[in-house]
Amino acid sequence: MQHAIRAEGLVKRYGETRALDGIDLVVPQGRLLGVLGPNGAGKTTAVRILATLLRPDEGRATVGGFDVVRQAHQVRSLVGLTGQYAAVDEMLTGVENLVMIGRLLGMSRADSRRRAAELLERFALSDAGGRAAKTYSGGMRRRLDLAASLVGRPQVLFLDEPTTGLDPRSRTELWSVVRGLMADGVSVLLTTQYLEEADQLADDIVVFDHGRVIASGTSDELKATTGAQVLEVRPLAPADLDLVSQVVADVIGEAPDLTGGRATVSVHDPAAVPAVVRRLDDLGVVATELALRKSSLDEVFLALTGHRAEEEPVTGGEAAEKEEVPA
Repeated sequence: MQHAIRAEGLVKRYGETRALDGIDLVVPQGRLLGVLGPNGAGKTTAVRILATLLRPDEGRATVGGFDVVRQAHQVRSLVGLTGQYAAVDEMLTGVENLVMIGRLLGMSRADSRRRAAELLERFALSDAGGRAAKTYSGGMRRRLDLAASLVGRPQVLFLDEPTTGLDPRSRTELWSVVRGLMADGVSVLLTTQYLEEADQLADDIVVFDHGRVIASGTSDELKATTGAQVLEVRPLAPADLDLVSQVVADVIGEAPDLTGGRATVSVHDPAAVPAVVRRLDDLGVVATELALRKSSLDEVFLALTGHRAEEEPVTGGEAAEKEEVPA
């Protein structure tokens, strides 16, 4: 089977910093690969190499079967890219932005206008198409930016943290749009810091940290790697939370997290849960919430890296690549 994207041993250096340190990626046709990682993990660097905006220092990659270095022109004819910040011209209307891109791609004016109308309707922007983009909300701008990346009907789409800065409603709307693209057979590589986003959209997930892939698999496969489930206990009386914490720590052997009025702890032996329930019952503690669930992707990321996905600052390498202008 031909892969939409294949990368082997990608390395990118910025001085002494290795922004990418031997990355391997595979995206089968028609699937969405979620690339998780904190700021500075190398996600954007990988996308820019695959989109032919940067050259790797080592390794090779193909998109649609074409080499991203030797056959960059063919790759560019296949791909669309939406970056972290909307790239539309705020002084132009929605229609004018899309028509301009169509013309730059060599489409006739009539075809450009037809394609613009199709995309504005698809992204629920038809009513705003005649307005300047500067009057759009953040969510509308992101949808227009995504529409712009689809003018040329790309077979492969790179979405580099597309929902950064969006409110929850706008983020959910954009997820719906991405699902529609996947239904049309578009292959997608999505980078994100939002673990829920990858959980919602990705067929497969890779986790980046310090320029390396540290884990890969489906969402369920990654959640199984911790070998643990998560116990959550919320007492009816908030004053009993410390007592619940003590019981959980005694039975499980690990102090729970006490965020949000409940005790949360990883459980490797499900048989420990009835013991917690019996101990609380003996003490007369009533729980309004007691659940045993799979680990979340956030908890998996914390177990793999020792930090949460949004905690780490941008490294020198990732900061440097944002300033680099491709030749």
